Amino acid sequence: MSLPDPTEDLDWGGYIGGIHEIFHKNAVAHPDRLCVTETVTSKAPTRTYTYRQIDKASNNIANYLRDSGIQNGDVVMIFAHRSVELVCAYMGTLAAGAIVTVLDPQYPPQRQQIYLQVSKPKALISIRKATEESGPLAPLVQKCIDDELAMKTKIPDLRFTDDGELIAGEDSADIFANVKERASTPPDVLIGPDSNYIMTPLALGASLILPAKEDIQHVRLSEWMRKWSPTTTHLTPAMGQILVGGATAQFPSLRQVFFVGDVLTTRDCRSLRQLGPACTIINMYGTTETSRAVSYFEVPSALEVPSALDSLGDSIPAGWGMKGVQVLVVDREDHTKICPIGVVGEIYIRAAGLAEGYLNDPEKNKEKFIDNWFVDNKKWVEADKANDKGEPWRKYYKGPRDRLYVTGDLGEYRPDGAVRVLGRMDSQVKIRGFRIELNEIDANLGGSPLIRDCKTLVRRDRNEEPTLVSYIVPEIAEWKRWLETQGLQDIDEEGVEMGPCTVYLKRFRRIQAEVRDHLKSRLPAHSVPSIYIVLQKLPLNPNGKVDSPNLPFPDASLMTEDASEEDLKSWESLSETEKTIAIQWSTLIPGLNAKMVRPDSSFFDCGGHSLLAQQLLLNIRKELRVDVTIGVLYANPTIRGLGSAVDSLRSGQAVTVDHSNDNVYSDSLDELTNTLDAKYQSADPDALSPFNGATFFLTGATGFLGAYLAKDILDRKNTKLIACIRGAKDLKFAKERLVRSLKGYGLWQDSWADRISCVIGDLSKPRLGLDDASWKHVADTADAFIHNAAYVHWIARYEQMMGPNVLSTIDAMKLCNEGKPKLFSFVSSTSTLDTDYYINLSDAQTATGRGAVLESDDLLPNRTGLGTGYGQTKWVSEQLVREAGRRGLRGAIVRPGYILGSRSSGVSNTDDWIVRLLKGCCQLGARPRIINSVNAVPVDHVARVVVASTLNPLPGMNVVHVTAHPRLRMNELLSALSYYGYEVPEVDYDIWKLQLEEFVSAGAVEKDQEQNALMPLFHMATANLPSTTRAPELDDRNAVAVLRADADRWTDIDDSAGDGISREDIGRYLRYLVEIKFMAAPTGRGRKLPEIDTSIAEAQAQWGVGGRGGTS
Repeated sequence: MSLPDPTEDLDWGGYIGGIHEIFHKNAVAHPDRLCVTETVTSKAPTRTYTYRQIDKASNNIANYLRDSGIQNGDVVMIFAHRSVELVCAYMGTLAAGAIVTVLDPQYPPQRQQIYLQVSKPKALISIRKATEESGPLAPLVQKCIDDELAMKTKIPDLRFTDDGELIAGEDSADIFANVKERASTPPDVLIGPDSNYIMTPLALGASLILPAKEDIQHVRLSEWMRKWSPTTTHLTPAMGQILVGGATAQFPSLRQVFFVGDVLTTRDCRSLRQLGPACTIINMYGTTETSRAVSYFEVPSALEVPSALDSLGDSIPAGWGMKGVQVLVVDREDHTKICPIGVVGEIYIRAAGLAEGYLNDPEKNKEKFIDNWFVDNKKWVEADKANDKGEPWRKYYKGPRDRLYVTGDLGEYRPDGAVRVLGRMDSQVKIRGFRIELNEIDANLGGSPLIRDCKTLVRRDRNEEPTLVSYIVPEIAEWKRWLETQGLQDIDEEGVEMGPCTVYLKRFRRIQAEVRDHLKSRLPAHSVPSIYIVLQKLPLNPNGKVDSPNLPFPDASLMTEDASEEDLKSWESLSETEKTIAIQWSTLIPGLNAKMVRPDSSFFDCGGHSLLAQQLLLNIRKELRVDVTIGVLYANPTIRGLGSAVDSLRSGQAVTVDHSNDNVYSDSLDELTNTLDAKYQSADPDALSPFNGATFFLTGATGFLGAYLAKDILDRKNTKLIACIRGAKDLKFAKERLVRSLKGYGLWQDSWADRISCVIGDLSKPRLGLDDASWKHVADTADAFIHNAAYVHWIARYEQMMGPNVLSTIDAMKLCNEGKPKLFSFVSSTSTLDTDYYINLSDAQTATGRGAVLESDDLLPNRTGLGTGYGQTKWVSEQLVREAGRRGLRGAIVRPGYILGSRSSGVSNTDDWIVRLLKGCCQLGARPRIINSVNAVPVDHVARVVVASTLNPLPGMNVVHVTAHPRLRMNELLSALSYYGYEVPEVDYDIWKLQLEEFVSAGAVEKDQEQNALMPLFHMATANLPSTTRAPELDDRNAVAVLRADADRWTDIDDSAGDGISREDIGRYLRYLVEIKFMAAPTGRGRKLPEIDTSIAEAQAQWGVGGRGGTS
């Protein structure tokens, strides 16, 4: 199916009449047909009204308004209630030529006042049922009406009598008594498209059935549907969840369900199709600004096509534009382009019926309602003049206006031309340097059978720290089944009323842990919410959407009051040290009640993270007078374990977490070597060339180095890329994440679109987390495999990291041994050299002039002595790759040191240790004097070495060092801050360390990005940097060889001289960090920061990269 043409004529003058005129024609055609039915309530019987009665009543209102001075374009506000009177008031106001606005009694008085002040209505219609149910207008609102608004008329107390007459006024006075009833319709006026879906059935001549408010709740709504047997219904997705949630009553009469207002999930559609097997689901897309639903996507009934949902993913597409409407997916970088199929862009709506704009907000109108740049509007004006036949409505017509509404939604075209909405452009948030997709969290939460409904928000805790909070509504039937399987009893709890919500503080405590585990298996740790609040149901606003502002954030003191007897008994079993630690946890972790913490509770499972961990240790130092290292906390994360470690330290006993002398990692090497294949396929690099082409499989493609690896691969002729993406809900989302990453780093080229594809994987799982089809596809397709992804953590132990870092490497090599023979490159790290042995070896060899640590060194002296779990995993992986090389695998082990920003653009990774050190020094106003050399290389060059090593490997499996030419010393690197105007005098390291400890201890951790940049690496910064930053000199003859071969065979550019970091490079990095607002601009009398392409910084803000989270 072809995509929409933004230059097509949309029949701008094709006016078919006002909604009130169409309704009147229906009333004349079938006056006695049932028009509106209000179904029975606990307080009132069923009420029914015909088209004749509604038409007569609405005409009375229209004529009264006109006689009272209401003119075309005046605003009439209705104090509303979902009743027959609203239908009459709405239709009568339209017929009077006025603009309808609704004041819902459910809104708080302050919000009602704002609506009145903005819309400035000339008339107010109050429906009696609204005041009966919600009370009269609040004094604040009444005062606004009396003092600020120039009302022409008011229609109070509007209601139908028992004999079907519409009356209004105090003391039952009929204010319509003196209105002459006209046989014709009110004056000839032009009315725009309706925005209230009670109008649609009336325009079609159908009968409207209104459920009572008490019936709009879980279970009861489905029973109402069965009893009243409507054939068609219109719902928001949130209302649809109320219809199907916990329901068993079926409604076989239902034939059509229209949805609009939010994302419609396939999960809810499956539930709906079980209850209404004959119903066709029509998903529509639209906003208030588009005046109506503007697109549709039809899902056939379960009786017609049982498998209709199977290929739709997690949500139903928005579909195709309705008649006279185009849903345009526009390239976010070049707005002159419509996105091709499968490419994500921003959704624009093109239609004649767009809203006039935002009242009294010209700046926002310029931003959101824009002229169509694809075609000159004069074309339509001239055509309209030629078609002018003097129709009566033309005196009100403003002529053709080819406008676009900027929705702010992301979407893509499917192969059939339908649009899939992928979420809001602003749904991404940043917490502690991580980019997080709220929609992705909710999509994964919704995948739990225990969850009926959910909504994730970012809320500020008492320390003003942004915190992820998920509000969940449990699926009660599934919850009870789960309890039974666990041998547990349900708890009787009525819940606590918080505003419009009922919050459960005790009953569903176990579901929170279950849901956290569910998310931890699907999302990166930084995307797993810290707090889960269980509600009876999500609050809805009057439009049927989730009322996010009214979602509660319970105070920890309230949760403390509700600690159970079991909690209190466990609390009393804790030692005084353990209680003190639990209290410290609760002061740092939002919503955590110290008395609910169990002896085996883990700090990190309770919502703690690396930043809070640093603060916890400082608090323990103050409270318990003992220094606990970060390693002790990670080794003993439970209350009992940490309490025991603290007691040991206080009694003078040593608590060691230095595992450098352990044989755990080297012992595991001996065991894992036995799991390798006996023989590996040996690929021929000569079979790959710019002429023959090459397909790469890349892990870690969305990370900082990964993005530049993708660029280096795709910059070569006749290459293709398959990227392994973690945590994506489907392949489309995976590709969008990859493209977004490349765009965010300023690397993307449109010509790459057809050369990249993705598979969904997870390094922590067997077979790289690939499903069977993806595994086979990569095995049969890829010519080369670059294993770049890794779990990077400077505290976690070897055992914790072995899965994603070591076992994934074994599986990666196993994949190379299936299907096509593949060249294999393993991206390692110089952390495999971090022992005194190699520091001393480097010093000795350099002193004699015989060079540095050789690439041929087998690193066996480091079977013991490596002090970090990360370095140990890389060492074991290297040894396994070497052994696979001896068994036939062809490729390289590439060892980079510090990977800094791009030399050409200045783009940098804001989570890099050196970048954080630069910012941290600026925040402290001082830099430490450290004279060790720094092996830091621009990311572009590291990527070039990795790809060159893959395509041009030396015989067998060899190490390739990436070392800086030349190397700066640390004090030279940091001196660039002063050179470019930052006031950071150099001080001795011990003084600088003390200043950092005092800064952090003072509690400068109030807001994201306001805490010291070194806070996540505080333990490293204060652990004797002059000693820990020593690094051996590296021989890189293999790097020279593969780069020369790469120039000969692929690039025609000889990069064998290597690369390093200069002062000007540091200046470019600083300029980039200033542009993205990671650092403040310098204010001293230094040199001006170098110029960079600032559009790349803008891309970083738009596409959301540059922080953590890129190992995929």
